[in-house]
Amino acid sequence: MKDNLKNKKLYLLDMDGTIYIDDVLFDATLDFLDFIKSIGGRYVFLTNNSSKSIIEYISKLTYLGIEADKTNFLTSSQATALYLRENYMGKKIYVLGTKSLKKELKEYDIYVVDIYEEGIDCLVVGYDTELTYKKLVEGSRLLTEGVDFIATNPDYVCPVSFGYVPDCGSICDMLYNATKRRPKFIGKPNATMVELAIKNSGFTSEETIVIGDRLYTDIAAGNAAQVTTALVLSGETKREDIEVSEFTPDYIFKDIGEILKNISK
Repeated sequence: MKDNLKNKKLYLLDMDGTIYIDDVLFDATLDFLDFIKSIGGRYVFLTNNSSKSIIEYISKLTYLGIEADKTNFLTSSQATALYLRENYMGKKIYVLGTKSLKKELKEYDIYVVDIYEEGIDCLVVGYDTELTYKKLVEGSRLLTEGVDFIATNPDYVCPVSFGYVPDCGSICDMLYNATKRRPKFIGKPNATMVELAIKNSGFTSEETIVIGDRLYTDIAAGNAAQVTTALVLSGETKREDIEVSEFTPDYIFKDIGEILKNISK
């Protein structure tokens, strides 16, 4: 039997395709977040998008009218930084990603380089909206030489107003086609981000729900962490995708507005 949605207090939300597309907020998003606050709950945004820093996300959400601070976020950039700090402290890391990703990793005292040189220990790939062919060449060279390979997230596409654009997983596929190397992915679908969010929240797993638009990241991460999941069809996933996916959500909704109707009855 499915958990009662009305018992949920900790809402772990994807962003792109779940609460907005580009700079367009979905109609019910503000009402949904206000309802969570009204019941003494908390919302935390779990995003695999590593192209922006938390400060940039706060600025974007403020522009969209959403109240948020650093405690409302857990990103694949943060999760990657924590992993690198634990396993590669003092090692030289080539980052194929945005300036924001590099800056965020440096704030965790990660030794970041973005040009090919001797002694690099690991290649880290993120959702790079500043991608150049030179980066792909240098990344391919490093992988051919045998350095470790880590990526922030496996998402193939990022939803935008006109459809989709290639995300980190697609960039990694280009590198795979050139080198036959696959990365260790850090963000969703690993359970780590969900578990960290619960640990820092004061709520229990039973009070937690993961909401997102991707089966293979959002729903998979919730499944891996053994918490309730809800899929929204406002982003990447179409209803026909559910039938062939190995990842099964507990609930399926058209959008965030339909969830609000169900939890506020």
